Amino acid sequence: MGAWWRTASPAVATRAQQHDAGNPGCPGAGDDFVFQGQTTASYYWDDGSGVNGDTGAPASGLPMQKGLAASPSWPMGTKGYVIHGDKKMPFFVGDRGPGVPSDRGVMIDLDGKTFADLTGGTWNSDTYSVEGAGGAGHILVRYVITQWGAGPGKKGAPVPFSAGAYSMTHSPDPCPHAAQAAAAAPLFHARLVAADGAAPEPQTCAAMTAIVVCAVAVCGARMLARRLVRLSPLGGRAAPVGARRRAGVRKDGVPHRGG
Repeated sequence: MGAWWRTASPAVATRAQQHDAGNPGCPGAGDDFVFQGQTTASYYWDDGSGVNGDTGAPASGLPMQKGLAASPSWPMGTKGYVIHGDKKMPFFVGDRGPGVPSDRGVMIDLDGKTFADLTGGTWNSDTYSVEGAGGAGHILVRYVITQWGAGPGKKGAPVPFSAGAYSMTHSPDPCPHAAQAAAAAPLFHARLVAADGAAPEPQTCAAMTAIVVCAVAVCGARMLARRLVRLSPLGGRAAPVGARRRAGVRKDGVPHRGG
């Protein structure tokens, strides 16, 4: 993909990146996610069958399904995707877990079907296991959060289940300055051409917005000035006799000959 010239509020974006520099998971200017990181993922399938360690239906009350993941700390309803190798799969948080494994760094439990797609394996619905993945039960993934859920939980980097962060009801934004930069986004978008000629993408144009606002202000000021001139007793056809005489013109338009 070619590089796009970004015009999204550079000063605000730079300040946001500086303030959030201590948290590498925070987005930069133009990014379309709210947080990212890396962790180890396991898989499960809890639908109340009791097969292969099934502990019951998901904590959210939703039925077990492809894309539903368990997190030890993220807010319920959080959405995003995980990347493993050249595979990318979406997920949403609808359950809690892993439990003890999260103390060892396993911070997301993917559903078995998603895990199979990421590893090139096959989901066996009889044994509730992934086959053909070289026996892998844990994989390293990059997670990308696109939207924090409205349910209880902690935003930001995941923490072990034992920390109890899953019960937080007012979790602070891990990237507050990035959020402020997004809130200061301009009023419209423009399509910019990619350097390699590929299809353009919408880009924020704060500078262009400022130009338009200034242009509107200047036009408004000029219109107001013209209006005041027309209403003024010194402007247009309403100029006093003395002013006309000094200009050498009589009231009837004939050049004034006298002094």
